[in-house]
Amino acid sequence: MFSKFVCFLVLFVTVLSSMAQPREVINFNGDWSFTLEDDLQFRRATFSPVNWKKVSLPHDWSIGFDFGEEYPAGNAGGALPGGVGWYRKTFQLSENDKGSHYTIYFGGVYRYAEVWLNDQYLGKNSNGYLSFERDLTPYLRYGNEQNVIAVRVDNSMQPNSRWYTGSGIYRDVRLEKRAPVHLLPAETYITTPKVSTEKSSVRVQSVLSQAASGKAGRVVLKLRDKNKMTIAEKTVLFSDSQIDDELQVGGVTLWSPDNPTLYELSITVLDNTNKLLDELKYKVGFRYFHFDENGFALNGEPFKLLGVCLHHDLGALGAAFNKSAAKRQLLIMKDMGVNAIRTAHNPFAEEFLDLCDELGFLVQNEAYDMWAKRKNKFDYHIDFKEHHIVDLITLVKRDRNHPSVFMWSIGNEIREQFDDTGIELTKGMTEVVKKLDPTRPVTAALTETNYEKNFIAQAGVLDVLGFNYKYFDYDKLPTEFKGVPLIASETTSALQTRGVYDALHDTIQLWPASSADKFVTNGNPDFTVSAYDNVAAYWGTSHERAWLEVKKRDFLGGIFVWTGFDYLGEPVPYPYPARSSYYGIVDLAGLPKDVYYMYQSEWTDTEVLHLLPHWNWKEGEEVDVWCYYNNADEVELFLNGRSLGRRSKTDEVLHASWNVPFEKGELKVVKIKDGKVVQEAVKKTAGKPVDIVVDVEHDRYAVDGSTDLHFLTVSLVDKNGTIVPDSDVEVSFLPQENLTIRGTDNGYQADLNSLSSPKRKTYKGLAIAMAQKNSLEKEAKIIVKANTIIKEIVIK
Repeated sequence: MFSKFVCFLVLFVTVLSSMAQPREVINFNGDWSFTLEDDLQFRRATFSPVNWKKVSLPHDWSIGFDFGEEYPAGNAGGALPGGVGWYRKTFQLSENDKGSHYTIYFGGVYRYAEVWLNDQYLGKNSNGYLSFERDLTPYLRYGNEQNVIAVRVDNSMQPNSRWYTGSGIYRDVRLEKRAPVHLLPAETYITTPKVSTEKSSVRVQSVLSQAASGKAGRVVLKLRDKNKMTIAEKTVLFSDSQIDDELQVGGVTLWSPDNPTLYELSITVLDNTNKLLDELKYKVGFRYFHFDENGFALNGEPFKLLGVCLHHDLGALGAAFNKSAAKRQLLIMKDMGVNAIRTAHNPFAEEFLDLCDELGFLVQNEAYDMWAKRKNKFDYHIDFKEHHIVDLITLVKRDRNHPSVFMWSIGNEIREQFDDTGIELTKGMTEVVKKLDPTRPVTAALTETNYEKNFIAQAGVLDVLGFNYKYFDYDKLPTEFKGVPLIASETTSALQTRGVYDALHDTIQLWPASSADKFVTNGNPDFTVSAYDNVAAYWGTSHERAWLEVKKRDFLGGIFVWTGFDYLGEPVPYPYPARSSYYGIVDLAGLPKDVYYMYQSEWTDTEVLHLLPHWNWKEGEEVDVWCYYNNADEVELFLNGRSLGRRSKTDEVLHASWNVPFEKGELKVVKIKDGKVVQEAVKKTAGKPVDIVVDVEHDRYAVDGSTDLHFLTVSLVDKNGTIVPDSDVEVSFLPQENLTIRGTDNGYQADLNSLSSPKRKTYKGLAIAMAQKNSLEKEAKIIVKANTIIKEIVIK
């Protein structure tokens, strides 16, 4: 029924990066016109959009609105509107460009994108999460004539998702110029039949355009190391459109999350006169791995997948992709110890996968949140029958050359697992994936843990089975699903608001308590949830408990926590005005919640000593004090110099705790190893706010300069520099020179101020702004103002 052992020997490569002439990639993100009106005359080349808004792409029109209860997507969709929008762009081509082949690439458009060029209809794309291309060549104009691209985007049918989707052309757009004879990136597939530190090989399969038919020439394959030194080279003759050959390579450094070594592969096409026709360059990572009933191994060593699930939005930017913001998210996760990402529950931007390749993350690449049976009235089930195979092919061909992608997931909590239609659908989609990429396992995230009732598992074709939650069924899984590798594909669903600390209860509180309740009935009036790890949705549990259940079971290849970051929409357990999730280990603004340090203490060797909560309470009030730590025997707590005793973690409790009557002053914890104090952490009672501290982060999150963001974190402090957690103030971010505010946030899930606003109230003493330079060559200036406090910040 299932193969007992699933082994994959793979090469992982990244998508198209840089290319030599005559292939030319033109950034097409600038100078678009946009309107939220809808009229089919907008497609006409002669139409003049004089009153339209000028925008740059990527663009998410929904994120610019104020939150509202009236929008049909509801708070589950982020309490923001959809609608219909139009985009237009004009461009010119030289007479010398005649004879070249032109395509336009859209990284992602949500939703239902229709494209026209010079009044010619180029078709419709239904999947809002996948990239697509259109051939422009037959309809282009040259010389003094203008070319007009018009795009209609329809996100009016709502609700169509269980989370915030964004609206518009929210990923990159590029114009690509190619010679008549050129390589087809979608048909280019690179694998490694052999991988080792002594001897490896690279197999290159590709297809040339139809213009190559009957022509002869050469293809040069070349592999370079990080120092640009050539380590393998081969010339292949071609006489038709097919290319299939191998490069033999000597010793290589293996790719892993701890050491994501990449090589550069160039595929160069020359004609018989040695003229360059085309060239593609890819990043290559060598590694091998396998799943079996004992877990997961990478490069021959046991390896626990320490993963998180992420949604595609980037907080205050909404769905508009920004590589710098995505890099910030990933590095915050990296510092926590994360080595794997699950794209929940849809394909992400290609550039996100580029970052995972470079930074060292294993990616479970997920295709669908539903199949033919719906979860929302207007979701993908409408398009599934007609488009799901084509969309799956597009996904696999687009992403199969990434080192970071190590698994394909064909679905999340699919309702067809409960009836026999799931068998044939699972077989059909798995066959498609395997035909296009036999090197990676196929999985699905399931909830039914009885084999006889699980029709997706009964298909007998999935290489790995993922199970969401179901902690009490873990031990029966190896018996129920004999011989098939297993992972905890989604866990936890704990709920927290950063900086909020309610009195603890002895057991985990479930908010809401059952599926019969839509919302919690005994929650907090300000729509917050305690940051102590003791509240979860009814199907979940605490972070500590979920991790412990996976940690002690080697047969589970790893864990994917729901979720790494808070995201827009799905604000369980509250109704509006809650508008974003509570699940994240890090809040929507990118500020870690306390439980972040529990994971860091378990998943890294970083010296962790994190004390919570803050120390501003009523005199005599009983306060639960927790400490996360690692690399020590025990910790000792002091209040104003008096010892309150030593505590240790246990096999079942991953923090130390005390119950302390509050008194003003200093709370200090020290970490003790071999009888010696090796680290200390302090919380002080904060006074009145008298100042703000503005930290600017950029260099670590820099990517390419042109789209890089500067992240400004504002801390509200007292006269001693202690963050004030209980006297929040409004902060204004006022650009003075060469700077644009892209968004602001504070992590509070029920803050109804638009995330595009340049004003933001601090929450528990903190707020952030995302800013972008208008010109890279000049310095920028911004004033940050809070009441009478004014700080002028210069950004070099």
